[in-house]
Amino acid sequence: MAKELRTEKLKAWYGNQQILKGIDMQIESNAITAIIGPSGCGKSTFVRCLNRMHEVIDGTRVEGEVWFQDQNVYASGVDPVEIRSRIGMVFQKPNPFPTMSIYDNVASGLKLNGIRKKSILDEAVEKSLRMAAIWDEVKDRLKHSGMGLSGGQQQRLCIARALAIEPEILLMDEPASALDPISTSHIEDLVLELKKQVTIVIVTHNLHQAARIADHTAFFLNGEMIEFNQTEHMFSSPDDHRTDDYISGRFG
Repeated sequence: MAKELRTEKLKAWYGNQQILKGIDMQIESNAITAIIGPSGCGKSTFVRCLNRMHEVIDGTRVEGEVWFQDQNVYASGVDPVEIRSRIGMVFQKPNPFPTMSIYDNVASGLKLNGIRKKSILDEAVEKSLRMAAIWDEVKDRLKHSGMGLSGGQQQRLCIARALAIEPEILLMDEPASALDPISTSHIEDLVLELKKQVTIVIVTHNLHQAARIADHTAFFLNGEMIEFNQTEHMFSSPDDHRTDDYISGRFG
């Protein structure tokens, strides 16, 4: 499998606090990579570094390299806005734009990129909502506010919004943590379907979720990557005793 995304000696800080302590990882194309570990271990910071979202917070900095298709995204002259359009992100809490309709939520990124032709927008909105497995639920209410949807539907709307600009990689930061079990199941089914078309990196505190959907899993602890392996191997016979302790519930 192609290695579409890799990090080399990736370090990150909030102010004087170092959150990541030199992460080397290779992420395969069209696969699901899960990031697990206890709260505060650097999971979310790691994925935010992959598309330069970490730097939008005041007082942060990054060292090391993130290579995306043979380009270091932190190199001088690289446009972070372009990187974020190619490496999309879905956050923990559903965040549809409250003043926009369902249609305009999905079309917003395309409009920002200068696309105005209604036929192109219509096609992209329907395609994205279908990819996010929510088209049938909203096709008759596209002009209504996204805030009228359930939490699970709002999260799938946010996934559709991220997919509309056709990213090559989709980062998901605990996308189901605020959802009920049925909505969580919908998101997991969706992620498994999406990996046929995009590379997915998902942060999850839910070990069962990682075991169910991920091809590869990375275990983070105190800002370090302790182990990175095929998910089945990690959950059945981890190489590091700290991974075993975490997965078996002895801490975390």
